[in-house]
Amino acid sequence: MTQNIPIAPMLAEGDVDAFLARDLAVVWHPCTQMREHRGELPLVPIRRGRGEWLEGLDGRRYLDAISSWWTNLFGHAHPAIAAAIGTQAAELEHVIYAGFAHEPGLRLAERLVAIAPRSTTHPPLSRVFYGENGSAAIEIALKMSFHAHQNRGDAQRTRFIALQNGYHGETLGALAVSDIPLFRRIYAPLLMEPLFVPSPDAWNAGPGETAEACALRAAAALATTLEREGGRIAALVLEPLVQCAGGMRMHHPAYLAEARRLCDAHGVHLIADEIAVGFGRTGTLFACEQAGIAPDFLCVSKGLTGGSLPLSAVLTTEAVFEAFWSEDRTRGFLHSHSYTGNPVACAAANATLDLFARRDVIADNRALAARLAAAAAPLAEHPNVAELRQAGMILAFELVEDRSTRRAFADHPRRRTLAAYRAALEAGAVLRPLGNVLYWMPPYCIGDEAIDTLVRASRAALEAYAGCE
Repeated sequence: MTQNIPIAPMLAEGDVDAFLARDLAVVWHPCTQMREHRGELPLVPIRRGRGEWLEGLDGRRYLDAISSWWTNLFGHAHPAIAAAIGTQAAELEHVIYAGFAHEPGLRLAERLVAIAPRSTTHPPLSRVFYGENGSAAIEIALKMSFHAHQNRGDAQRTRFIALQNGYHGETLGALAVSDIPLFRRIYAPLLMEPLFVPSPDAWNAGPGETAEACALRAAAALATTLEREGGRIAALVLEPLVQCAGGMRMHHPAYLAEARRLCDAHGVHLIADEIAVGFGRTGTLFACEQAGIAPDFLCVSKGLTGGSLPLSAVLTTEAVFEAFWSEDRTRGFLHSHSYTGNPVACAAANATLDLFARRDVIADNRALAARLAAAAAPLAEHPNVAELRQAGMILAFELVEDRSTRRAFADHPRRRTLAAYRAALEAGAVLRPLGNVLYWMPPYCIGDEAIDTLVRASRAALEAYAGCE
């Protein structure tokens, strides 16, 4: 007797209405008020991606200007990554990673520790623990830091420090160390309470204050907190150089250098969340390099597989690893995921690192970042743009009602954001403003035609945002 499992029919090309009706009947999409998808925010069915472009079911092309939530590095359906996925899937699609091992996972771990940020004053990152996504990586780092202190007899180190306006993911541990009210507020009763310290965000600089001075002022506040609470703190968690979900807010690397020094002075771990900013996004392979530091935990995901498959990794030091080395099983790190170290995802990550190895991607990105800066410069003159800021391949426009005073629009921020998104989409680009910030984070393969589209779409988005009634 066969199972009564229905066969879903394939959709005819261009049959968008039928697709939407079926989708809205069964799918719950992320980060969305689903009611909007039945009205002012219709879904965009995508059938394929090529390079920096997405193609809709109706045949329209859209520039993926945000790299599909910051994951895609070298373009959609990259042939080398796709080939690696297919080859590995035909050989070994998955095996439990507890008690077993495989070549793709080993090779990837060896390569990650070889390219991780290094410092002359801090032990190297030498151990790799795999997860499935960015939030999982943060959970792993938080638990590993706490547990390492416990295993060493520092039972009082039960709290964490995080930055105001930071974001680290949606699972409860990651959300607890995030400071975006839209995501955190409703779940507050479920969350542990970290200590939040001022962000080094250069937007907060006072009149005449440099970005570096602003960063050092925030570091002084961190120092005060650590002087008071340092003995109870397990780790400081931060996004190096760019607070992405917080509005692409950027800070000077001096903060990272000072944070590293302060953590060392107080026996506190430093967790660097490079999930969005790693793998060349900020102008170096890892953002920590620009401060010359190595963290105790490096969390990576998103671009790790070139945007093809879910995978994350937490890199840590030999000292942390040794804190778990014991004949007592309970002192081991018993955290696990069903798909930890998935070989197909690891193969995709290895193919991505191969692309970095074959050419100087960082140098190419610096030239491309200069082209993007030149393309964005005329938009920065718009009367409702208070600032254009850039960190490598990330550019952000701060939108305000009054440029001279930097006063933000106070009315209907969601309506303005939605108007900007739809205007950009109509002009052929996927741009998802973060509140009053319009940003670019395109794949590294973006070409001249796509840059022209990006400028036109951004101008349309700016006009829609400012003119929304």
